[in-house]
Amino acid sequence: MRISDDRYSRDRLRFDIAVQFIRHEARTHTIRAWTGLSDDRIRKLYRSYLCEPQCAPPTRHRGKSPQQAAFFMRTVRARQEAALLASLCCLLGALPLVAAPELARTLPCLARGGLLCQAYEAYRGLIPEGLITFEHAVFLLTTLVRGDELVLGACRDCGAALIVDRWSLRAPRCPLCAADHAQAPITAAVSVAAPSGAAGDGLAA
Repeated sequence: MRISDDRYSRDRLRFDIAVQFIRHEARTHTIRAWTGLSDDRIRKLYRSYLCEPQCAPPTRHRGKSPQQAAFFMRTVRARQEAALLASLCCLLGALPLVAAPELARTLPCLARGGLLCQAYEAYRGLIPEGLITFEHAVFLLTTLVRGDELVLGACRDCGAALIVDRWSLRAPRCPLCAADHAQAPITAAVSVAAPSGAAGDGLAA
C-alpha cells in the first residue's frame, strides 16, 4: 500500500510541476527534461488544465531554449536581475552556493524544479516586468551550476551578489560601488587642489 501511495504522490508531483512549467511558458522539451513526462502527456495536461474558455492559455514557445550566457551580462539591468534571481534560487535551495559541475546531469528533477518555480515567482513578484523569462531562468540555473561561463560572486566592496564572468581577472563591483569608485578620484583631486590654491593666495598677499 505504501508503494502505491508513494507512486501516486510522485506522479501527482510530476503533474503539478509540469503545470507550473506550462504556466511559466516553458517549452515542451524543458518540461519533459524536468518532469520525465512524455510529450503526449504534456499536451494533454495543457489541454485539460489550462485551455479554459474564460482565460487565455499560456503561450507555447517552439524551437531551442536560450543558450547564450551573454544575455545576462549585456546590460546593467540584466546583470542586476540575474543576480537577484540567482540569490533567490540560493535562498530557496535550488542553486548551491558554489558551482558544482557534478550536479549538471542530475540538475533537472522534480524537487529542484519546484524550488526553481518558487524562486522565479518571487522574482516576478519583485519585478513584474522583468527581463528574464522562465526559460532563461532554467538556463541561468544550469549555467551557474556548471560554472564554466558564469558564476555567482560578490561585490568586493559591499558584498552584494553579482553574476560574474568565470574568466574575469578583476574583482567585481556592483553598479553602486562602481559609481562611487568612479567619483572618488574627482573628489580626491578637488580636496588636494583646494589647499594648494589657498597657499598660493597667501604667498601672493
